[in-house]
Amino acid sequence: MEFHGCEFRAELYYDRECQIWARKEDDGTLTVGMTDISQSIAGKILHVRVRRPGTRRPKGKPVATIESGKWAGPVPNIFDCVIVLANEDVLEDPNLLNIEPYEAWIARVQPVAPVDIAIKEMVTGDAAFALYGERCVRDDIHCERGMR
Repeated sequence: MEFHGCEFRAELYYDRECQIWARKEDDGTLTVGMTDISQSIAGKILHVRVRRPGTRRPKGKPVATIESGKWAGPVPNIFDCVIVLANEDVLEDPNLLNIEPYEAWIARVQPVAPVDIAIKEMVTGDAAFALYGERCVRDDIHCERGMR
């Protein structure tokens, strides 16, 4: 599914601003990444830094930081968690986030609370798609993927 050219995946969980996605993993961890909206707003991503594995990140503290040609800032953290793993491919080639924002995840984290409680403030499915579309319209976002 798409809205204004912005790819959307209904099976993922999204923050209410549709900046970050999360995917439940079988081992109880969550994989987190940037949405197509976020990578489009950021422009060509030049650098990604993920906090060290084993680092606890309270809700509101960033899991990672991203630098692009026009923006630098945190990857917002929606839940209290511990960093398990950084995506080494993205650390080596940050532009992967621009090319395939849903395959090029940023980090795998272990929520401190059970997964379903950790993601209770996130949205998924049709509710998330409605928010996604609202964000694209409100901020006049049109997505582009690929090499920049």
